[in-house]
Amino acid sequence: MKKCDVEKIRIADYNYTLPDEKIAKYPLQKRDASKLLLFENNKISTVHFSGIAAQIPEDSLMIFNDTRVIHARLIFEKNTGAFIEVFCLSPFAPKDYSINFQQRATCSWCCMIGNAKRWKDDVLQMQVSIEGEEVLLSAKKTVKTGSNVIVEFSWNNPDFTFSELLEVAGKLPIPPYLNRASEAKDDETYQTVYSAVEGSVAAPTAGLHFTPEVMESLRKKGVKPAHVTLHVGAGTFKPVKSETIGNHDMHTEFISVSRETVQALYENENSLIVVGTTSMRTVESLYYVGKKILQQPDIDPAELVVFQWEPYDEENPILPKLALKSIIDYLDKNSLDQLLALTQIMIVPGYEFHYPQAMITNFHQPQSTLLLLIASFIGENWLQVYEYALQNDYRFLSYGDSSLLWRIL
Repeated sequence: MKKCDVEKIRIADYNYTLPDEKIAKYPLQKRDASKLLLFENNKISTVHFSGIAAQIPEDSLMIFNDTRVIHARLIFEKNTGAFIEVFCLSPFAPKDYSINFQQRATCSWCCMIGNAKRWKDDVLQMQVSIEGEEVLLSAKKTVKTGSNVIVEFSWNNPDFTFSELLEVAGKLPIPPYLNRASEAKDDETYQTVYSAVEGSVAAPTAGLHFTPEVMESLRKKGVKPAHVTLHVGAGTFKPVKSETIGNHDMHTEFISVSRETVQALYENENSLIVVGTTSMRTVESLYYVGKKILQQPDIDPAELVVFQWEPYDEENPILPKLALKSIIDYLDKNSLDQLLALTQIMIVPGYEFHYPQAMITNFHQPQSTLLLLIASFIGENWLQVYEYALQNDYRFLSYGDSSLLWRIL
């Protein structure tokens, strides 16, 4: 579909009534006890997530997003008694997540500020007790960027990294629609069992249903796992406020994909199942990254960015497998074992998918970009799926139930 047509899509056409009692405020005690809606060949049925291995063909490749949610919310108290929330969104200096987290004196982040009017030009400070030692953490505003602010953090003890300080001083950011404060148990339940790479401010929630037992059942079935990393930003909760999606600015997120995973995708392009919308966005972004590399074999890594409307009005499409091959060759040529890129990809009805045959995902908010992605994958059937879930007591959103959706080809 052409960009000019896609931009006219009305967000009001992707609405449904979601009663508050259908929103899961807490997870089930056992992750894999959740319901799993099956959608295939226009047929809908229900099983339990614990039995998902029976629904997956042998030798499938399953893609998991291994990002880990950080304690991104820092609450500073001023001498006046006012509380200022500094919400760390993405690293600014150093820009690399892993390098930034390992800093031992100072670093900067792009942040969202709560109660911003009460924070003038003064330096905020917080006393942090970590491993029996007291550390003074300071925050200073530097540059405003849009609605956010670049904040420079500094601390007076080089024995501790920023990652260690954030883990102790910060709070886990749970979704705003839960309408409750984060609790200690969220530290465990709002992380996937395979989370490994720090950086997200929201969990890739489709993965919250997986347990070690489910992973073992998939292994025994012959399902091959592979991992990608997409650090989920706060923009995932950004509502579409414009009447048409053409006026909605999609957020940009960091992705990292190992050569091993790209090779696995190359070898299993016809048997691919992605876990979650974040894995979908990452895998589909690889097509456009690979195409850029094919056109510019010596492209600077900093230019590996997928823009919001790039998938629409595409000229001279290439074979999806060729895009993956170009990435493999690029990594080998530059002696790299990881592809690093940024993606702003917006997947909406009219998008042409290149890789996944199926996806595992939760039930998303009305009039959201995530719901648009689901609608693009299974077409107008999305409404039938959601009505079935509502009528059959499914639990919705981050801590809710799950679905296995097969694409209609």
